[in-house]
Amino acid sequence: MGEDLPITNWWHLKFIENNGMAFGLELWNKFVLTFGRIIAVGVFIWFVIRIRYAENIRLGFYVAVALITAGAAGNIFDCVFYGVIFNNPMPPQLAQIFPPDGGYAGWFEGRVVDMMYFPFFDFYWPEWVPGIGGNYFEFFQYIFNIADASICVGVFLLILFYSSDASRAFNMIGKKTIKERESRNDVK
Repeated sequence: MGEDLPITNWWHLKFIENNGMAFGLELWNKFVLTFGRIIAVGVFIWFVIRIRYAENIRLGFYVAVALITAGAAGNIFDCVFYGVIFNNPMPPQLAQIFPPDGGYAGWFEGRVVDMMYFPFFDFYWPEWVPGIGGNYFEFFQYIFNIADASICVGVFLLILFYSSDASRAFNMIGKKTIKERESRNDVK
């Protein structure tokens, strides 16, 4: 825990565990968070299946949705299994896989492993700066994993390049749902 392996001056592999969600936020209990992620992945998969044959939606939109879905699924894997298959020893001891006395948490209660750390630059604010003078500042101090990066890139792509595709996809689903209701009413 906390081990830091510098790859370059600005890129480190740093082992931490995140009990919450993005940026370490802990808004709900672990079960709510894990099952919320599972439901979100299910909704994303259902969404893609419903729009898979749409002609007016670009491939990049599907890539963005796939990145978000895969990232959420990766974090689910850690939450569901990690606490059961690993123990949580005190540093400098290493975690043991399938420990005889069990893992550190139950099913759906594991922590997400974060490891990507990019300390691009740091400095102390000059004393004359009001409110923050003399404080230490590190640009991009967050530590994240590949799943988190996948979610962020997917959301970024959706917002920047594929918001019109998202609107068309949601409209298409809405129209399909209305048509399905109408066809069911015609059958009755």
